[in-house]
Amino acid sequence: MPYLELSLRCSEAEQPRYENALEDVGALSVTLLDADADTTNEKAILEPGVGETPLWKSLVLTALFPADANALALLAALESFDPGLDWAQASFRAVEDQDWERAWLDQFQPLRFGARTFIVPWNHELPDAARAADAAVVRLDPGLAFGSGTHPTTALCLRWLDELAANGELQDRTLLDFGCGSGILALAALKLGAARAVGVDNDPQALIASRDNAERNAVGDRLAVYLPQDEPVSTYPVVVANILASALDALAGTLAARVARGGRIALSGILHGQEGELLARYAEWFDDLVATQDGDWMRIDGVRK
Repeated sequence: MPYLELSLRCSEAEQPRYENALEDVGALSVTLLDADADTTNEKAILEPGVGETPLWKSLVLTALFPADANALALLAALESFDPGLDWAQASFRAVEDQDWERAWLDQFQPLRFGARTFIVPWNHELPDAARAADAAVVRLDPGLAFGSGTHPTTALCLRWLDELAANGELQDRTLLDFGCGSGILALAALKLGAARAVGVDNDPQALIASRDNAERNAVGDRLAVYLPQDEPVSTYPVVVANILASALDALAGTLAARVARGGRIALSGILHGQEGELLARYAEWFDDLVATQDGDWMRIDGVRK
């Protein structure tokens, strides 16, 4: 299956803005390369490492879109989203699955988040620490469109879930993962002791990926997934939403209504500098709001009034 690839050169400082815009217009994946490296030896980094910003001052950034995406329409949407960036330099080409799949498999290594949580690709052996009796191990092959845990927004949420579990705030509870993607956060919660998880995403392919990952991790009977219009109205003791800041703002009332009194919420997908407005927005419904930073990204968490 081919894809449409957008490629452009940018600086380290500009990279978060470019990536945010590309995700907003529907990029399926984003890849970063050292623009000044010998391309015969360079390896792709699909997303910045946990707790890191890109390693290079000058980057080649590529993004994949469905093969039938219109390049001119994408450029118009990107220009509208962030007209301060140089989109005229972008180039397009068609690529096949193996172009990204081989790079992803080469790069994705076992990752640890907090005390007990591990994300391990299926083609790797478990690290020694992940063999501990209390380790919460999620095996994952996320595919193109969904999270692998390497992006700081996901890492921030995984560490938050690990902390909740350490404090006994996940045990036997139900979690809502709003914008579930691969289901990685819901699966981690289940492995950490949650009794049940509900995933919501507006992409049907994300629901398929979440179901498949849940089955392969032997928690399929404890995860239910829905499109937003099909989600049963309910409240939850724990809610996590790893989506864009604009969506968190638009959905503030909806997300607040999903959190039970005294329940916990984590919001991620927020660029540093965007957290102030969201803290003020969510203060209507939540106490003890705290913003936590990882590189250029922020997580906000709090307790429902």
